Amino acid sequence: MEPLNLHFDVRDIFRAPRLALSGKKIWIFLFANVIGYSAYFILNYIALALSGISFGETWASQGMYPCLYAAEGSWFAWALFWVGVILWIVAINLACTAVARVTYKQLKGDEFYSSGDAWKFVRKHWHPVIFTFVSMALILVFFVGMAAVFALFGKIPYVGEFFFALPYLLYFFGSVFTVYTAIVFLVSLIYTPAIVGTIEEDTMGAVFNSYSITWSQPWRVIFYHIILLPLAAISVGIFKFVLFYGFKLVNMVFGHEMLMGQKLSNIVGSAAQTVWPMDLFTSIASACANSGSCCGVCSIGTHMLNDFYSCFIPVSSGNLSGTESAAAFIVGIFLFLITLSFFSYFLSIVSVGETIMFTIFRKKSDDDNILDRKDEEELEEDDDEDEEYNFGDDDSDSTDTQESESNDSEPEDETPTIE
Repeated sequence: MEPLNLHFDVRDIFRAPRLALSGKKIWIFLFANVIGYSAYFILNYIALALSGISFGETWASQGMYPCLYAAEGSWFAWALFWVGVILWIVAINLACTAVARVTYKQLKGDEFYSSGDAWKFVRKHWHPVIFTFVSMALILVFFVGMAAVFALFGKIPYVGEFFFALPYLLYFFGSVFTVYTAIVFLVSLIYTPAIVGTIEEDTMGAVFNSYSITWSQPWRVIFYHIILLPLAAISVGIFKFVLFYGFKLVNMVFGHEMLMGQKLSNIVGSAAQTVWPMDLFTSIASACANSGSCCGVCSIGTHMLNDFYSCFIPVSSGNLSGTESAAAFIVGIFLFLITLSFFSYFLSIVSVGETIMFTIFRKKSDDDNILDRKDEEELEEDDDEDEEYNFGDDDSDSTDTQESESNDSEPEDETPTIE
């Protein structure tokens, strides 16, 4: 099991799309996105219902992509909305940790580390993935809260002015550290899954590494992402191009008038309009274009949407039989999973890229090649082998002892002969 030969520089970032194009990694993100989306979907429909919008009205206007921002909700409805968003983000972060672990094993040369093994690792190490963000947020709240307390002291007549003036430098440096911590918080959002998935750090270790990366590698963080994000966008575009033309080929063959004909158009057209609702998407693009804040990009997007629907989506007659409706429901599920796979591949590229970046950072800053380390699974395997070896030695020792005892007892059992 030989590790991959990395250059430990920017050239390794270009490996990310290829390493991310793995059924194992995309499946991990697909599973997490289904769980996160389900929680978001249910909680948003409940929030919209609490805002006075019925299920039917929400389905007619927003379909599979509900969002409370389209309505004025109560505080409880907004709380449900944000809980749904946070649950989806948590699911993605846990999946990032699993993919980081798979990538780390792959970089070490282990191609047989499964998604099941990765989820077992996440179940064991989920605490730092979540509580690192909580710890960073609490640090920010603490400094802002302390600033507010000292500001209250400043309101004291006559003396308050001196409470502000004398320790001013302390307030200044505390403010600078708070700004720095806010930047570290953003860095921790990006790199915590990679930190936990590679070097198996706890919460304090993840916080320390986030501060270390922000302080020692700021320009690499920016420069590498300038390369990674466009690379991810281009790769996902190619991925979508291939899958959409595969989708079109199925429609062309099965939809031939000598084969399924209009029946396929009814089934696939209805399913596609549910998963990719033309009215909703074009209304969003038109609203962005009319706002004038997208510099004409949304206008181009509107034309591209029209071309997409005319090229790929068959026209449904709208009158589906019972069996066609059931078939459209099943096809709709598969189309939605294909849609999530686009997002999952993008996340896979980003996660693999962040893992490679963290590997480079450790090599550059500490001269620590983490691929040469023995991880916890390898240490457990070594312990198991040692136990088996010791058990075999104990068996051989007990066998030798029994043989020596039997040899010692043989003369005692002999009866002397009388002549």
